[in-house]
Amino acid sequence: MTVDEKPPGRIAHLRDRFLEENRVEPVEVRRRLYVISATLIAVGLVAFVYILIDVLTGDRLVGIDRPVEQWVRARRSDEATTVMTMLSLIFGPLIFPFAAPIIVVVWCISTRHLWRPLLLTVGTAAGIVGVRLIAETVGRDRPPVDRMLLSPDMSESFPSGHVIGSATFILLIAYLVFSRRKSPRSAVLSFTLASLLVAATAVSRIYLGYHWATDTMGSVALALVILGVVIAVDTKRTVVTPAEVDARG
Repeated sequence: MTVDEKPPGRIAHLRDRFLEENRVEPVEVRRRLYVISATLIAVGLVAFVYILIDVLTGDRLVGIDRPVEQWVRARRSDEATTVMTMLSLIFGPLIFPFAAPIIVVVWCISTRHLWRPLLLTVGTAAGIVGVRLIAETVGRDRPPVDRMLLSPDMSESFPSGHVIGSATFILLIAYLVFSRRKSPRSAVLSFTLASLLVAATAVSRIYLGYHWATDTMGSVALALVILGVVIAVDTKRTVVTPAEVDARG
């Protein structure tokens, strides 16, 4: 091997060591994953575009915003406020930007692999950055400041950064962890718990007076798109069929 050939060799070694990950699955499983991916992307995109148009035009769906906000605000209590505040802080700018990297680093160290932590990081970051750009473009006002229970926030309201951060992070972890397990029950349970936590985070933002219901719905729709894209990328890169394994020798 010449000197010029060494760097590619090292790169290939690093790629194989840290990024290559193969899962042997029947053709039906791979096809099912692609169908799930396409469904999530389609449903998420359609829902987000519908909500976005409605927010911009003030038509139909936004009509639920004030009734929902009033209904939630009428049910405020000290105990509920404590719980909602904790949820908001965990997935807010004070804790989440520091906790998420720690989780990713621990995952990398414990598994000595980068592929799934990399997908988690890129997917979550894409959601947060995308929402920030959309929010600045749409420029929707938040609920009145006097209804906010914590410090005032005058930034744009649609979509919710808190919700997209929590939704992408939680849903991607549920997929990236439990997609490698053979038990359908554990996968169903993990996504059920993930969905409940995402819903609780969305409710907390409405409860605390920082977002309208459609803000959180838009973020959840975008999270579904990101989840679908990650499933497609992960399936394309990691899933091989028994026939393909045999063909490789």
